[in-house]
Amino acid sequence: MELEKEITEFQKSIKEFRDRFEATEKGLFTKAEFKEFTDKITPRIDSLETVINRPPLAAPEEKGDEKAKEGKAEYNKAFYNYMRTGVLTLDAKAAKYDMERKALVEDAVGQILVTEEVESEIWRLMPTLNVLRPLCGVRTVSKDRIRLRGISEVTVGWGKLELGGAPPESTLVPVDTYQYVEDLEGLTKVGKDELMDSDVNIEPIIADSFARAMADAEELAFIRGLGHALEQPVGMVTAASGIAHHDTDVINVADIEDFIQLTYEIAPQYRANGAFLVNSATEMMLRLLRDAALGTFSWQPSVQAGKPNSFLGFPMYTCNHLYTLANVDSPIAVFGDFKRGYRIIDRIGISIQRLIEVYHAAGLIGFHASKRVGGSAFDPNALVIMDEHA
Repeated sequence: MELEKEITEFQKSIKEFRDRFEATEKGLFTKAEFKEFTDKITPRIDSLETVINRPPLAAPEEKGDEKAKEGKAEYNKAFYNYMRTGVLTLDAKAAKYDMERKALVEDAVGQILVTEEVESEIWRLMPTLNVLRPLCGVRTVSKDRIRLRGISEVTVGWGKLELGGAPPESTLVPVDTYQYVEDLEGLTKVGKDELMDSDVNIEPIIADSFARAMADAEELAFIRGLGHALEQPVGMVTAASGIAHHDTDVINVADIEDFIQLTYEIAPQYRANGAFLVNSATEMMLRLLRDAALGTFSWQPSVQAGKPNSFLGFPMYTCNHLYTLANVDSPIAVFGDFKRGYRIIDRIGISIQRLIEVYHAAGLIGFHASKRVGGSAFDPNALVIMDEHA
């Protein structure tokens, strides 16, 4: 009733202001008139806010009708007095002080019975730092697959035809491959009452959570995906990608010579735009390597925000879906031109469907998230993979 009264008074004040505004010839107020309105409406807003924000209160259970009514009245009075003033009765020696204290203090733990403070932000896991989308080539498509067409190059040779020389003849060989779009799906269900009564808007959090989960899932698939036969992208470190592999000379050691050799495993036209991709633990080991003669570190930190660190003069990115050292016969690094070497294709971005009828009998609302995306090597010659070899 108190809230209803405050809302009614607030609405009356707003209506009065609107009527006066419309009655004014040019629809304008003087500063004095506007101040008069704000002086009048501000206490109404404060009072309304106080009533709305006042926490619900359950009185302690008492035996006996009259005694319960008296106890509830004293409890509410003591509680609201404390909430408004922040203190109990000023005269601490008075008997009323003990009564208020007992009404407000829980016997078990001695805490004042007020609602605990609630953090406005829901605690969540930090999102993974995904690097492959900005690092690789990305294309949007309108079908469920792309036909990649290629053709072999011709050859030429030296020699004078008039002296009997013959031009070398080469045959153009067409190559057709396909890149497929795969489906990434997710489903969660929330109680309809919990969704309705929550003091936090849950739906945007669910949508953001799906976006994070899908970003992590596709990042893993772009590295280790098992291919179209298993309804996954073709991971760049898998045999199906067609990317060449280079074996290390030693195991469980970050050897700078292995990484130098890796940069020369691809052609110079790809090396010009080359970058390293390693696990964070591997980067840490590489960061400790020094030049034997100069004593300087081969790994260099970025000096510009948004730019990657560098190693041997090439940018270095980290992705923890690659393996760490001591994983024998496992890919621990990739080097090359990622824009040219690996392509991500997007058919449809993330779509989230609210499912109401399906789970209605169970009192639940479902959220189904879907994304159609694929990935595979576009030009395998642009990349090379380092395997830790026994």
